[in-house]
Amino acid sequence: MPQNLEIEFKNILTKAEYETLLHAFNITEDQIFSQENHYFDTSDFALKHAGSALRIRKKHNDYEMTLKQPLKNGLLETNQKLSFQETKQAFQGRLPEGEIKSKIESMAIPFSRIEYFGSLLTNRAELEYKGGLLVLDHSLYLNKEDYELEFECQNFKEGSEVFYELLRLYRIPERKTKNKIQRFYDKKYCQSDHSY
Repeated sequence: MPQNLEIEFKNILTKAEYETLLHAFNITEDQIFSQENHYFDTSDFALKHAGSALRIRKKHNDYEMTLKQPLKNGLLETNQKLSFQETKQAFQGRLPEGEIKSKIESMAIPFSRIEYFGSLLTNRAELEYKGGLLVLDHSLYLNKEDYELEFECQNFKEGSEVFYELLRLYRIPERKTKNKIQRFYDKKYCQSDHSY
């Protein structure tokens, strides 16, 4: 079961800042690709409350289920490849067996209570930048859209320096930014009539 430590820095952008960065890095329309994330949790948001998240990502014609769990300087991702049939069954409330199920149940969350919440579509551009991966995203979900800059790297300290230098260079204010799953959940949570 592939696992990896995800170290990334992120900042919400305005549409104008997003377009400025596309232009600055000469990103053309044909370099932007789409990926679809489908999110799952219990009706009472047990994964969210545990600081974790479960998604199935469709990228091209491949499907992968990912459980994200918090670590000190990043997130631990556990990934599980899925067939089209397994993905279809997941949307109908029958998630596949495997290590992700074991990890969720070890958090005292019954796997059978996990349900499908909805999808988030991201139009993404990626490019290598100073030893890491620079990502520009335009996301659409639950009647909302946003723009985001991400920088994925292997070293927290070096990545931090590169990322904040880039923000300064383009005069982009640092904004406290939740990850996509959290933003999706927050919107879903509000729509579900829950109160914090």
